[in-house]
Parts: sequence; structure tokens; C-alpha cells
Amino acid sequence: MSNFKKEDIGKPMMSLVEPEFIKGTARVLTMGAVKYEVDNWKKCEDRKRYKDALLRHIYDYSSGNKTDDESGESHLYHAACNLMFLDAFDKEGK
Repeated sequence: MSNFKKEDIGKPMMSLVEPEFIKGTARVLTMGAVKYEVDNWKKCEDRKRYKDALLRHIYDYSSGNKTDDESGESHLYHAACNLMFLDAFDKEGK
């Protein structure tokens, strides 16, 4: 065993991300895919709509309303989806 090597220094420690957060965000994305269609969010031309949605979920959460009425999921999971959308738009230069 003294010869073991693994080149993972400096790589992200994925085990630090809470699995339930990822699963909750994926559940919200799945609901959106069923309600609209897969990757419908990518068709949005006005990124401000996702910024507004992000802030609505953050404000609801901050006001003590932890769960979205329609989905039954945490407002934080919805906020994470909107953050992902905005990040993707930033990378595309929208």
C-alpha cells in the first residue's frame, strides 16, 4: 500500500456538497421539465425574469416561508435553479 498514488490534490471535494441539496434542486428542475419541457429555461431571452424569480424565492424564504406552495419544495432549491440559470447565461454571454 505504500506505493498508492492518486492525483486529486487541488480538485474539487465533491463530497462536501450536501446530496439532499442536489436532489432537491434536481426535483425542482424535473418539475419544470414536466410543466414546460426539458431545458425550456434556455429559451428565455430576458434573464431578468430569472433574477426576479431568484429574488422572490429568497424573499419568501427570508420572510419565514420555507416551502414553495406550488411544488412543496424548499424555496432554496428554487433559488438554486435560478442561480444555475443565471450562471449559464453569464457563461453564454447573454
